[in-house]
Amino acid sequence: VVKIKEEVCTLPEARVVLTNYQNIYDTMYGIDLWEHGFKDNQLENYVKDMTVSRLAQIMAMDYLAQENEVALSEEEQAKVKEAAEAYFASLNAAEKEYMQVKQGDIETLYMRYGLANKLYTFLTQGVNDEVSDEEARVMEAEQIFVSDKEKAKEVSQQIKEGNDFLTVANRYNEAAEVEVFFSKNNVEQEVADAVFSLENGEVSKKIKTDDGYYFVKCINHYDQERTDDNKSVILEERRKEAFDDVYQGFLKDLP
Repeated sequence: VVKIKEEVCTLPEARVVLTNYQNIYDTMYGIDLWEHGFKDNQLENYVKDMTVSRLAQIMAMDYLAQENEVALSEEEQAKVKEAAEAYFASLNAAEKEYMQVKQGDIETLYMRYGLANKLYTFLTQGVNDEVSDEEARVMEAEQIFVSDKEKAKEVSQQIKEGNDFLTVANRYNEAAEVEVFFSKNNVEQEVADAVFSLENGEVSKKIKTDDGYYFVKCINHYDQERTDDNKSVILEERRKEAFDDVYQGFLKDLP
């Protein structure tokens, strides 16, 4: 299915990954990926492409691991074999028939994934894991978004006249939601600069962006639980950036 330098990924290995994606979609959406009818087989083709892309990435990462002298220890290899054995034993008859896979194929796949995970940890070990409350702060708010300049003037006038923000939002808002949560790492800079200085109950002035105009009312300027969760998101973003800095450069020279 995939060949990078001298390493190949076999069809049984690809079918293992494909089956796992199928089970994920079945669990999340309650659909049978192979039996459900989709226009032009879009979902099926998407999942197949995702499978090949994922396998190619894992194989490339393993070559990068070799270049950085990263390898699984004997203890880690033993754990991988144990996990592969447990996975193979969990397969039902239909899955084994579809995959045409042996336990050795599962071990090979697990070894590749295990080495790729170890490489990721190696390349991201120097990332600063301190994320401040302010950097990760999440605020609860209500928003009004309009794409038209004249509508923005109308909204601005109604807010100045003291009309209830939510009532104005229900009339004018073009965004999918009125009630939202903002964090500095998931909104445009113009919006972040305007809304994170707001206190509870305060309403922003008109915020112009490339897409249109925002008006924001702060409901809770510091949501503790979501802020704590966002710290993990920011940390993972840092790790991914550190990994991509090395990995993308490596890919350029990989045949």
